[in-house]
Amino acid sequence: MSTIQWFPGHMAKAIRQMEENVHLVDIVFELVDARIPASSRNPEVARIAKDKPHLIILTKKDLADPQQTAAWMRYYQTQRQPAISIDSRANVTPKQITRIATSILADKLAAEKAKGLRERPMRAMTVGVPNVGKSTLLNHLVSRKAAQVGDTPGVTKGQQWLRSSKHLELLDTPGILWPKFKDQDVALKLALTGAIKEKLYAKDDVALFELKFFRQYHQAALQERYHLATEDFELSDVDLLLRITEKLGMRDDYERASERLIFDARRSKMGGFTLDRAPQVGKDHDN
Repeated sequence: MSTIQWFPGHMAKAIRQMEENVHLVDIVFELVDARIPASSRNPEVARIAKDKPHLIILTKKDLADPQQTAAWMRYYQTQRQPAISIDSRANVTPKQITRIATSILADKLAAEKAKGLRERPMRAMTVGVPNVGKSTLLNHLVSRKAAQVGDTPGVTKGQQWLRSSKHLELLDTPGILWPKFKDQDVALKLALTGAIKEKLYAKDDVALFELKFFRQYHQAALQERYHLATEDFELSDVDLLLRITEKLGMRDDYERASERLIFDARRSKMGGFTLDRAPQVGKDHDN
């Protein structure tokens, strides 16, 4: 299996800018993909944010397993970690995020009022891995196309201030990964969900990782999507990929079939899924 890494210069620059600007904000909005709530949390964010109030926003919940999303939300609650799962385009989303941010910052806002300071908007830094849906959410929060949107990672390159309402201002930052993935499973999850540019990973590696997951958790959906027989699941992952390649009419072009598998998963052709299983309360979790 080839090693996946992606840390271009603009990401290093973005991290430096975040370090320089974090003192300007009241709260950090960390966007994570609801399909990989653990694997899409950049460890650099915790380092940079330090003691700043922190809101985890689970995006793309419509693409995730709803039971797992609910379990993750319960977990955050036990950890006293403010979190919200959202549909970025829903009309209620801006009010939901403003309301929870106001709640998190209630003591600070009350202290400023007690000092006689003029009321001001809350300032939030929005951070997340590439292609997590940050630009889509920001455009909805500010009710205009202020952030460039794309379905490939690395669209946003610079930082900009955006005003959501009289109550909330947002510092948009580019999607950032971290310099080295210690766990290649994390890299594979990021690749499968679209956070890493396609030319940087072997499609068959990602497709085999996907097959292993769907065999374990969503076998019926996999079987129905690719018209597989029950006995096909006695095959190894590699042979199952070849069988699916045949079923798709692609002969022995398993790389093309791998690409189809990846995009079918991203487009929820086999239903919502969550690659990071929610931790059991009271137990350590892994990715």
